[in-house]
Amino acid sequence: MEFAKQHDFYVSVNAEDASRADLDFLIRFARSAREYGADRIRFCDTVGILDPFDTFNVISFLRSRVDLEIEMHTHNDFGMATANALAGIKAGAIYVNTTVNGLGERAGNAALEEVAMALKYIAKLNPGLHTERFRELSEYVASASSRTIPVWKPIVGANVFAHESGIHADGVIKNPLNYEVFSPEEVGLERQLVVGKHSGGKSIEMKFKEFGIELTPEDSREILRLARKLAVELKRGLFDKELMYIYKDYQAHTKEGGKGSSGG
Repeated sequence: MEFAKQHDFYVSVNAEDASRADLDFLIRFARSAREYGADRIRFCDTVGILDPFDTFNVISFLRSRVDLEIEMHTHNDFGMATANALAGIKAGAIYVNTTVNGLGERAGNAALEEVAMALKYIAKLNPGLHTERFRELSEYVASASSRTIPVWKPIVGANVFAHESGIHADGVIKNPLNYEVFSPEEVGLERQLVVGKHSGGKSIEMKFKEFGIELTPEDSREILRLARKLAVELKRGLFDKELMYIYKDYQAHTKEGGKGSSGG
């Protein structure tokens, strides 16, 4: 420490496993570090045992008793790394450790993309990052680390802006803010209307408009029935090509029945 300060280095002292430390000892440790010239203390929830309420309390306590900048280092063992990082910031910490896609030991660390977007839209603190490249960055890191990005991954997962429920799809078509806090483009994604067992007629109509096909109300009802049936059998939403197979089969069936072609 003395050598570092003599050479004008900024010093951050690591408090390993701070979340399980005796508070009096933690205060003595932090004050001692400050006396020797430390600029920052890194508070580590090494085994991820804190919840946001305890995190806020302990960081507030530490902040009120030691004149040191605080850095948050949270683990995701109980799925609360991002929440604990935000709670620490709310309590006065001004630095936070993150990793792309939440990579890290065991269950991982707070995810960069989650913390950044939560800061921007929940805490109303814009971190000033190029968030529109988050999906691109996540894909790059996933590839480099031989990991996959789950489709349900917060912020950058492929399904975050995929709407299947009839009510949701209709609502997001009328106004995206009905079911989206921010636009998919803001994190490098695209909105998707997914046709599945929960879909409604509006989703079918909009989906086929994307294909350049105008459905009659009768066509829409029947294709929706067939699409729901297939989605239940496959236990997932349908791909565009599967919808087109349904449409072509339906057209062929109606022609054979002497009804004529219905769609454009």
